[in-house]
Amino acid sequence: MKLLSIAIPCYNSEAYMEKCVESLLVGGEDVEILIVDDGSSDRTAEIADSYAERYPTIVKAIHQENGGHGEAVNAGIRNATGLYFKVVDSDDWVHRESYEKILHTLEELIRGPKTVDLLISNFVYEKQGAPRKKVMQYRHCLPKDEIFGWDAVKHMPKGKYLLMHSMIYRTKLLHECGLELPKHTFYVDNLFAFEPLPYVKNLYYLDVNFYRYFIGRDDQSVNEKVMIKRIDQQIRVNKLMVDAFHKCSFTNKRLRAYMVSYLDIITTISSIMLIRSGTEEALEKKKELLAYIKEQDRWLYRKLRFSLLGNAANLPGRGGRKMFVTGYKIAQKFYGFN
Repeated sequence: MKLLSIAIPCYNSEAYMEKCVESLLVGGEDVEILIVDDGSSDRTAEIADSYAERYPTIVKAIHQENGGHGEAVNAGIRNATGLYFKVVDSDDWVHRESYEKILHTLEELIRGPKTVDLLISNFVYEKQGAPRKKVMQYRHCLPKDEIFGWDAVKHMPKGKYLLMHSMIYRTKLLHECGLELPKHTFYVDNLFAFEPLPYVKNLYYLDVNFYRYFIGRDDQSVNEKVMIKRIDQQIRVNKLMVDAFHKCSFTNKRLRAYMVSYLDIITTISSIMLIRSGTEEALEKKKELLAYIKEQDRWLYRKLRFSLLGNAANLPGRGGRKMFVTGYKIAQKFYGFN
């Protein structure tokens, strides 16, 4: 059995997917690379098949009708045979030495007495044109180089949360929790980083800058103009995260606090994009989202609506919205997102 399965969701990725695949081949026979061609119309399928032919014991090409990023991840989970599972987007790549350390760590962990459900590492914002690369690291929030539970997780500041890029799940856990991401929907990586968490008992943090997250293409889903255009999909994911939270029977306060904090961030992003779109229809959608959260879970609604971010997102009138946008722009420069 392979140590690690890595799914690469690909849609018309011919221009950059080879850099991604080449960075992952360094893992050799310890890894299974699943290139998921999600109904591409360019040479993506051909490139995937070429890698599968050249590395038949490492690479598997999966071809499917277009179902969006989430369905490509679903295909990866369904086909994964490795003990652990990672998603690497086709325009991203990994750092060689960090990759080798992660594989060595996983090898050591599976021989140990405890099962680790989630391995966490750092990622780097490879923002095009940025003179300085922002690193998302967790060394002040998580114990390093040891197995720990949620009780050992310290307070995580608002700009410091786990994303798909920083996470390697135990494959069986993803099957057990029944994770199924929605089709034809962007921003489902937030569900991937959120929904399985109540099933995670043991974690391990490796302080290495493993994942390189590229930001800079105009058509990228995290581009602000693209996000405003696809705001209904952002709202859909936001609501699904609320639904997932509401279904949880929490036994750990730290986990619950972290998930509330994550939802606070996602709901704030939905709010800022709706305000930035500048239409009355968008402002109505913002009200409707809050009404949905209130209807689903009144306790959660109070936590989100009256948090620091919730209060800022709901400052009254045009002046209040202007102040909120100014604060967002400052945070954008500081944290390097979008």
